[in-house]
Amino acid sequence: MNKTVNQKAWFLVLPVLLLVAFSAVIPLMTVVNYSVQDTFGQNQFFWAGLEWFEEMLASDRMWNALGRQLMFSGIILAIEIPLGIFVALNMPKSGFWSSFCLVVMSLPLLIPWNVVGTIWQIFGRVDIGLLGYTLDKMGISYNYTQDIFAAWATVVVMDVWHWTSLVALLAFAGLKSIPDAYYQAAKIDQASRWKVFRFIELPKMAGVLMIAILLRFMDSFMIYTEPFVVTGGGPGNATTLLSIDLVKMALGQFDLGPAAAFSLMYFLVILLISWVFYTVMTTLDNKGG
Repeated sequence: MNKTVNQKAWFLVLPVLLLVAFSAVIPLMTVVNYSVQDTFGQNQFFWAGLEWFEEMLASDRMWNALGRQLMFSGIILAIEIPLGIFVALNMPKSGFWSSFCLVVMSLPLLIPWNVVGTIWQIFGRVDIGLLGYTLDKMGISYNYTQDIFAAWATVVVMDVWHWTSLVALLAFAGLKSIPDAYYQAAKIDQASRWKVFRFIELPKMAGVLMIAILLRFMDSFMIYTEPFVVTGGGPGNATTLLSIDLVKMALGQFDLGPAAAFSLMYFLVILLISWVFYTVMTTLDNKGG
């Protein structure tokens, strides 16, 4: 007996596919077009082949920006994931205070990225900012516009303040999904708090934590607005991450060919690492099933 399959549901998906094609595929093809051509203005293009890709691969500028980007993403993941887990473990599990904590933790996520950068730009100023003024009165030299360590510390702390809530909320959702029977069995066996975390809570949170790592990596690897508003990529090129360097190349210097090749390699790096995370998540999910 043949089973009738209703294909009408595809009509509901079609608008989304058209929107994605218009907003993503067409601009991507434009970037690909620029990456293999050269122009001298007046809308005249000349075939360049892989010249721009070779130039970027041999460029110290791109590799230095990539190194700074990887270091930034590594630092914020090393801070935000453990800190988010710690916050989730210490949040009330039910009642009024649980709802209150969830609302408070969600507030930083609602602030636009440019506003976050502006807040921390003012917050860190020595003349009018609370943080900069306080550190200056304590005799601590702090100037994120001139000191490399201060600039990095400001950008990292700003990102931790903005996005740790996301990790905490995801970890809290993972904790809430654990049945009480697990805790009751651990209590009967007189398991220590560390063993409860190690053998019950952490394995049950593995799936959501991988999602948190994936989301935070992708966002941190593409971050632009916050560090650009605070430091502008300075002092010097100390905080010039990949996205900032790409915008400077494309809009500041108007090197469209190299910038297009740069952006495609940038995209492929994000795609590759995201695929690795997705593979790990799938493997963990299959093991859990």
